[in-house]
Amino acid sequence: MKKFVLSVAVLASLGVAAQEQAKKTKAEEPWKKLYRAAATKTNDLVHTKLDVRFDYDKAYMYGKAWITLRPHFYATDSLQLDAKGMNIHSVAIARNGQHQPLLYTYDSLSLRIKLDKSYTASDSYTVFIDYVAKPNEYSAKGSAAITDAKGLYFINPKGEDKSKPIQIWTQGETEATSVWCPTIDRPNQKTTHEIAMTVPDKYVTLSNGLLSSQKKNTDGTRTDTWKMNDPHAPYLFFMGVGDFAIIKDKYKDKEVNYYVEKEYASTARQIFGLTPEMMAFYSRILGVDFPWVKYSQMTGRDYVSGAMENTTATLHTDKLQQNARELTDGNQYEEYVAHELFHQWFGDLVTAESWSNLTVNESFANYSETLWSTYKHGKDAGEEQNYNDMLGYLRSGSDNKDLVRFHYATHEDMFDAVSYNKGGRILHMLRHYIGDSAFFTSLNRYLTQHKFKAAEAHQLRLAFEEVTGQDLNWYFNQWYYGSGHPHLNIHYYYNDTAKTAYVYINQMQVSNKVFRMPVDIDVYNGAQKKRHTVWIGNKSDTFAFSVTAKPDLINVDGDKILLADKEDSKNLAAYIHQYKYAGNYVDRREALEYVIEHADEDTKAAEALILMGLNDPYHGIRNLVLKNLGGYTMSDAIVAKVDKLARSDERRLNRAAAISLLGLLSRSSDEAFLLKNTTDSSYSVAGAALIALSAINENKAVSLLPMLQKDARNDLSAAIEKVSVYTKTEADFDSMYQRFTGASMYDRFEESFTLLNYLSKVQEPDHFKTALNAVNAFSRQAAAFAPRYRTAVIKAMQQLLKKKQASLSATSNKKAIEEEIKLLEEKLK
Repeated sequence: MKKFVLSVAVLASLGVAAQEQAKKTKAEEPWKKLYRAAATKTNDLVHTKLDVRFDYDKAYMYGKAWITLRPHFYATDSLQLDAKGMNIHSVAIARNGQHQPLLYTYDSLSLRIKLDKSYTASDSYTVFIDYVAKPNEYSAKGSAAITDAKGLYFINPKGEDKSKPIQIWTQGETEATSVWCPTIDRPNQKTTHEIAMTVPDKYVTLSNGLLSSQKKNTDGTRTDTWKMNDPHAPYLFFMGVGDFAIIKDKYKDKEVNYYVEKEYASTARQIFGLTPEMMAFYSRILGVDFPWVKYSQMTGRDYVSGAMENTTATLHTDKLQQNARELTDGNQYEEYVAHELFHQWFGDLVTAESWSNLTVNESFANYSETLWSTYKHGKDAGEEQNYNDMLGYLRSGSDNKDLVRFHYATHEDMFDAVSYNKGGRILHMLRHYIGDSAFFTSLNRYLTQHKFKAAEAHQLRLAFEEVTGQDLNWYFNQWYYGSGHPHLNIHYYYNDTAKTAYVYINQMQVSNKVFRMPVDIDVYNGAQKKRHTVWIGNKSDTFAFSVTAKPDLINVDGDKILLADKEDSKNLAAYIHQYKYAGNYVDRREALEYVIEHADEDTKAAEALILMGLNDPYHGIRNLVLKNLGGYTMSDAIVAKVDKLARSDERRLNRAAAISLLGLLSRSSDEAFLLKNTTDSSYSVAGAALIALSAINENKAVSLLPMLQKDARNDLSAAIEKVSVYTKTEADFDSMYQRFTGASMYDRFEESFTLLNYLSKVQEPDHFKTALNAVNAFSRQAAAFAPRYRTAVIKAMQQLLKKKQASLSATSNKKAIEEEIKLLEEKLK
């Protein structure tokens, strides 16, 4: 499962909200005393055979199921199946082609069956069920990660919405397959299966395994039978039906297919085409070749999450469907493709035995994004992916959650920044600690020992211990079965007489927990580096290093591996040295962020480093600098470089960021350049140019809207909405103000700038004061966790002040405008 990715700023705001909510949580909530064990196995699924057809008018599925099982160990004469919101017509034992009715009870969630006799673990038996699935009549609660849980989805089934295709798709995780298929809906069950789907002949189908037969029927329908001959968990069952184009690819001798709406057939290979290379890469590093008979990927309209790793048949949100203009900025969903593919090993081949152990699924898939980015796009790209994922956890407010978590309100709660982001970073630290060879050998051992089975984190630990020969309980107890992370306060001292450099590391986390872990400390004199690996394990640790002269830089956590909040007392000179000589992505990022925030320590040195950042060979660093200069007073040299990047950076997203900076300068000399770029092939460049143009020539920007709206998505669509604010009048105040105050915390970040732009049209002082106070108060409150947002708001208020001052000579309502100018000046003080 791939969740939608939230920006760091948003995660920060959500982290604060989560912490506030945690304070309100009552300690006596019942779930806190409920231990979430793996499901007890009385019967084991062996094989599931389904014959289904769909009623598009009613959004029903008519199903017949033959479910073969055997007792797990103890003899039993009963069976309990999960079957949610169904009509059950009949239940029988199927033997020799005959159906013998069985007694059963059904409460709309569980089907309890009295078998015809007692069966032992050496017996198998087949139960037949005739039923109707009614997903739209089943009330199910989703989560932040998976927003709905009704299992089977009819999308626009009657074709009433002409802008939307008719589709059917399923979403099984966590336990929603049982809304459309009677089963034991637990992740520690494994079964083979075959599904015969009868659908209108005009549609294509997709399911797990291979398509074994197709039969055209006399009523205009067709029956497709899909067979899955290797066992997998019920939540990974999948059915997809719709009018898709199928783009065929392959990996070795295995079919690889991409199912997209026909409009996107021409760009499907740009979206999914790296899949075979990913399959080869993952197969190589794991030492386990892609384990299934085929791999297909489908997009689904109105999908309830980001993506889902159904065995051999991944379903993605339709947001992956991008046209050529969108792909000009790069495939922003490449990580989704990588994430879900890695699940075919971790999650599908070997499955978490319980949702408490979700880490053995999701932490690996999350970390696979770093592995792929490093391999395909280089070391900087991998480190950027890893660092951003770490920030996602650190700012999520999840300090009190164990990674392996046996207490939770609902299993949906496990899909969070701990199971994903934190778990991925823990794997990254472990890899660094034991070395690449031991790490990947251990993964191979885990996969081969438990293939087609369910497993837990202890079995992962044992695989690592067998390979390394080390007892790793200390690591797993601390990181997998514990919560939180270290908050490190780092100070330095140099004794010239003793030629000794000291490093003081204090663990400042609020809890009494003290983390034990190795830390690499690099000591630099010029370009020369000497690494010292030390262990911290106390609230306060002191380390002394003999040196020949005062170090130019002491770099704690030299490879930036630690999952930790770090408050480092390095000064600007040390950070500049770090950028130049330590050199990995995080080193350069940390240095640039510090220098931009503390440029007044040494303006000349800071400017020199900012220029180096704007010339950095990695596009991600250039983008970072461009996006952080909004609140920085740019020198002529920096403006010249930004101007050059706006015109020639090889990455369109960097050009867009540079154009946005030029927009803050409001130079009339840029008008022709910006006008030209409003029709750039990149939506991001066109959108940035439109907004920048509006700051110079508002009327011209507004006049372009009808033409630009003909093909507008993503950043261009957002830009058009922002510029259209200038067409609003005083009469629109109530709706514009409500748009801001009624927005979620996430949306309010963007809406604050929309409201400030709108205020350039407002002449009623009371309206102006009300709206300005609201934005100012929100931005001041948010400054604690999003300081750059506050800086950007101040910049926008400064631009608004200039507009108000410029409008004085052209207005008949000078008194009102003067009052607004005075209010703005007071706020900006």
